[in-house]
Amino acid sequence: MQTLDAGLPARNSRQSASARPAKLALVIPTLHEAGNILPLLVRVRAALARCNVPHEVIVVDDDSGDGIEAILAGVAAEDSRIRLIVRHGERGLAGAVLRGWAESDATHLGVMDADLQHPPELLPSLWAAIQAGADLAVGSRYASGGSLGGWKASRHLISRIAIWMTLPVQRSGIRARDPMSGFFMVRRACIDGIALQAAGFKILLEILARADLRSVVEVPFTFGRRYAGASKAGPRTAFDYLLLLLRLYRQKGRTPSPAEREQARAVLEERQEAVHH
Repeated sequence: MQTLDAGLPARNSRQSASARPAKLALVIPTLHEAGNILPLLVRVRAALARCNVPHEVIVVDDDSGDGIEAILAGVAAEDSRIRLIVRHGERGLAGAVLRGWAESDATHLGVMDADLQHPPELLPSLWAAIQAGADLAVGSRYASGGSLGGWKASRHLISRIAIWMTLPVQRSGIRARDPMSGFFMVRRACIDGIALQAAGFKILLEILARADLRSVVEVPFTFGRRYAGASKAGPRTAFDYLLLLLRLYRQKGRTPSPAEREQARAVLEERQEAVHH
């Protein structure tokens, strides 16, 4: 596990953070996304310009070796708010996100995918929700007005079941309809001092289960098609998700029964088959 620590005392983090000027750090984890990163950053820069908040964009690459360093060097020469961190010998979206957040002193933290399935044009709406008082603003495919795009009915159903499995670990009153989203913003004070799991892909679910949240807002969007490259989803993704669910169940004081564990495993296997078809 990895603890996000911005140097603020955990018990006073909300009060201390409120006294600091707002700043947003948007982390974009990448693995073999060189074909996507330039068009993505063009749209991200335009969207963040509309947010009217000091910001930085941190691309965290898992040593892809696909030329992304040269691309980012060119962009960073034009805009110093964009920078690249390359991790060596490490893999995993959650770990990359935590690394990027730890490298920033921003009061507000965000994350989005690099494949343009998350529309950068939603960033101002997410920021507006934070400005209006939300602790967590989620780009949601399941909120009213949101959509999974061209997903097949079978994949849609399996996704719904996977989300249903998260209900016991989400807290009443601040549940999200799309806890599997990888597109969100959160107040840093809400997660300071919490040891978040660096392995796996579903960091939002752990934030929903464990962070000091008082309000969650979901902003609808339509899940787009990948611009270039290929999906990184695989058996390891499902395995890490299952481990996270079991860990969160235990932290809630409830251990899933053997039947529940078997059902979870079967659902995740079906979900992976759907992803690859």
